[in-house]
Amino acid sequence: MAASSSMLTAASLSFSALPASRLRAAPPTSASFAAPRRAAAALVVVRAAKSTAAAEAAPKKKRATGITQPKPVSLALQAIVGAPEIPRTEALKRLWAYIKQHNLQDPADKKVVVCDEKLKALFAGRERVGFLEIAKLLNPHFVK
Repeated sequence: MAASSSMLTAASLSFSALPASRLRAAPPTSASFAAPRRAAAALVVVRAAKSTAAAEAAPKKKRATGITQPKPVSLALQAIVGAPEIPRTEALKRLWAYIKQHNLQDPADKKVVVCDEKLKALFAGRERVGFLEIAKLLNPHFVK
């Protein structure tokens, strides 16, 4: 019994998980925080003034590039989209609006478009076109 009691030391009975050297000191008083808080508040006011001045300035729009850049289109595509120069994304939107307005989707399979005369001219005379093929078939109609 004496051997087991000698194994217990004051360090093993400590309630803290951290050694005494790593324990924090007493928290600082509120007076020591006053100056840094005032400086931080002044910095926030300055930043807010700069951000409102930047917001009032006219925001610059990004220049359209890639598929969002307007390109001239063929006469067959102009007949459907109604514009001589249009971005690829907008042309696809207007084409789908035309398809839905004229009820040209196959009722049995909505992924297939049944072409009318205008779409046959656009899609190289094909009777039926899958929706995944439409973007590919529009490529030749964008003049480079």
